[in-house]
Amino acid sequence: MIDQNAEALSAPAASYLAHAASLLARLADEQHESLAVAGRAVARTLMRDGLVHIFGSGHSHMLALEAFYRAGGLAAVDPVLVESLMLHGNAVLSTALERTAGIGDAVFADIDPGPDDTFILVSNSSRNQVAIELARAAQARGLTVIGILSRAHAESTAAVAHSPGLLELADIVIDNLGTAGDAATTVPSIPAPMGPTSTVTGAAILHAIAIEASAIAVASGSVPAVFTSSNIPGGDALNVEAVARYRSRVRSL
Repeated sequence: MIDQNAEALSAPAASYLAHAASLLARLADEQHESLAVAGRAVARTLMRDGLVHIFGSGHSHMLALEAFYRAGGLAAVDPVLVESLMLHGNAVLSTALERTAGIGDAVFADIDPGPDDTFILVSNSSRNQVAIELARAAQARGLTVIGILSRAHAESTAAVAHSPGLLELADIVIDNLGTAGDAATTVPSIPAPMGPTSTVTGAAILHAIAIEASAIAVASGSVPAVFTSSNIPGGDALNVEAVARYRSRVRSL
């Protein structure tokens, strides 16, 4: 039964929230250059009527969903959703599959992106095999690749890696500022750390890129389509045009 008289969070919970807030503040200071460059890349895609393909496996797939069909989000977002690489079917198997060679190449061929598209690839460790293959395939076609990752994690495994990861391959790298292993908080008597931060900062990074890109596009005379909430008066009507514009190209719509 919940203690209704409790007035304060435990120290570990409060510490986690404070740490997450500090990472968000640091993004604006430490990653502003990378965010600005990423914003320009996405703006070019928007102004040329391309798509922004976003991929992550495991929990990172939530970031592709976060940017898709989102109130306040860009309509030109194509979430690359591969069910076998998510968690709801078989979490353990998804980990094995994301390390399997050839899947990324097959996914890229299935997407068949256009010449003005951009890829945003999310891999906290930088070593996800599918993301690496997508990065290589996209660059071979001349497309810009934006990588969102933990530099601390990527650099901690660089010495034992046998090939370049997303840190080395992406045209634009944005550090989510997370620790190696992602979880950043300890709870007494529990050996494993808790409190992952990559989803918190990853979502903020995606929205910051979208806002930056939109501001650049508008300044150049091109107004991108942005979804609004369907749960406000007139919301559905405002989204009809955006859905109609992208439904033939974004399969998840």
